[in-house]
Amino acid sequence: MTHGAARRADEPGREPGKEPGGGPGDELGGGPGSTPSDAAADGLCAARPLWRQRDFGIFWAAQTLSVLGDSFALIALPLLVLEATGSVARMGLLTAVGGAASVVAAVFAGAVVDRVDRRRLLIACDLVRMGLYGVIPLVWLFGPRIWLLYAVLPLCEAVGMLFAVGYVTVVRALVGTGQLTEANGRLNATAAAAGVLGPLCAGLVAAWSGPAAAVGVDAASFGVSAMCLFFVRFRSRTPDERPGGRTGLWQDLRTGIAFLRGHPVLRSLTVLLFVFSFLTLGLNDLVIYHLKYDLGHDDGTVGTVLAAGALGTIAGALLVARVRRRLGFGPTWTCSVAGCGLAFAGLGWARDVPVVAALSAVFLACAAMGGTCSMSLRQEVTPEHLLGRVTSAFWTLHYAAAPVGAAVLTWAAEEQGTAPVALAAGAMCVLLAATALRTPIRGAGRP
Repeated sequence: MTHGAARRADEPGREPGKEPGGGPGDELGGGPGSTPSDAAADGLCAARPLWRQRDFGIFWAAQTLSVLGDSFALIALPLLVLEATGSVARMGLLTAVGGAASVVAAVFAGAVVDRVDRRRLLIACDLVRMGLYGVIPLVWLFGPRIWLLYAVLPLCEAVGMLFAVGYVTVVRALVGTGQLTEANGRLNATAAAAGVLGPLCAGLVAAWSGPAAAVGVDAASFGVSAMCLFFVRFRSRTPDERPGGRTGLWQDLRTGIAFLRGHPVLRSLTVLLFVFSFLTLGLNDLVIYHLKYDLGHDDGTVGTVLAAGALGTIAGALLVARVRRRLGFGPTWTCSVAGCGLAFAGLGWARDVPVVAALSAVFLACAAMGGTCSMSLRQEVTPEHLLGRVTSAFWTLHYAAAPVGAAVLTWAAEEQGTAPVALAAGAMCVLLAATALRTPIRGAGRP
């Protein structure tokens, strides 16, 4: 889990820089998250561009540096396992253990985030991960200890999920609802850029001083993030925005699910994205398989194509605020999903590397636009005291079937070939976009 995961708003109204049409609640069928303090924050933020907002600037810089450092671990941890054992299976087991810890943590992360001071939680999460990852290079000075990785990574992934849910909830406190899509787009764009640069730097560090040192860089980046967050001021929650009483874990999860079910647009999004994630989580594996086994290219070509895809993510994240202001939420999200489907459908049939790279970039640009829109929408319409639980419930439902989908997609590609599987998955994504036109998503947020 990266620092800025997972783990992001159009500007309605007739105030300066805003378009007509009321607040987010008006355009989306009710705005239970709109409070007087939200309105005050929106008015203050709308008067200043993001680059002039001190707290957002510090938060933005901290998370960009954090993602850059965290990408070191994505390279270094597998290298540590391979260096010590030579076993790809052991590496896969480590990934599976970490992923399972993240999914389990997602169930209760929202309840924790909604109950505690979010700034202190984010700082604590960074400090805990700094300490845990920092142990690895120290222990490796005395020789490899693979068992340590199996102990540290699940803990870091669980804490990372807490951070990711908290991260989503504090962006609105920094910029208000009026600039959410722009803020989320910038955060996602720089995170994608850091994700391109990080592995390259990690490879250099690992080659120069070993993969354990690269993990140490990741640990240090958590420390930088915690220090920066100490100087960021978030809007305080009013008594009405805090949970009124103590409830059980499952009640908290049901509360988040109930809110999603009760909001027409969020209900439709949750169902459609459940299917979309099932169809698309295995895309990277499919692209790699296609390049290496269908087209016969080497690992360097694979890296180049994936880097081109990351550039698409950056472009989509930077464009989403402008496109949403012009088209509205519904058309932007629907066209993004359709664009993903068309690009996916063509990937398996592309025989030239530049075409594969271009289609990968288009897919990820559209995915970035759709993902930023849906995240921003949840932030806009969810009451402050429910935002953590709703985010946690959404992610749990959204990704529940995705690992199974990735396994099915890659198995089918091995049996039937990438071309027909990519065509089928892409066509189903286009069908999802068409289905969205028959739901409340169609008219949501029209300018």
